Amino acid sequence: MIRVTRTYRFSASHRLHSNDLSEEQNREVYGKCNNPYGHGHDYVLRVSVAGAVDGSTGRVVSPGALDGFVRERVIDVFDHRHMNTDVAGFDGVPTTENLAADIDRRLRRDWEKEFAPLALDRIWLQETPRNTFELRNR
Repeated sequence: MIRVTRTYRFSASHRLHSNDLSEEQNREVYGKCNNPYGHGHDYVLRVSVAGAVDGSTGRVVSPGALDGFVRERVIDVFDHRHMNTDVAGFDGVPTTENLAADIDRRLRRDWEKEFAPLALDRIWLQETPRNTFELRNR
């Protein structure tokens, strides 16, 4: 089994704010990230696929097919959007933890149809040079 990882970039903004918390609690929990006007990040996304090498192509996955799938399901959805208001189907506080889980969910939709028997192995998401999040599926 070999893991293949492709890297993508997108920019998006958000405001960290929970309707379950008071204004004071939101300021305490999220600090400057609770700014009412939001703030943005240049995200780096790595998507890893695991599987066997195809004997006829010598590849685990077609980079072009994976790129198109990620672009349609993630990049086109989030790039230059405000997660709190502009992204359909994104619920909850738009923390990067929730963003990684949402990206995983979006990629899993129709994954089997497009890439079986390959596994969506990992989602790695960098928000800032100091904040990196990884969702492992194995």
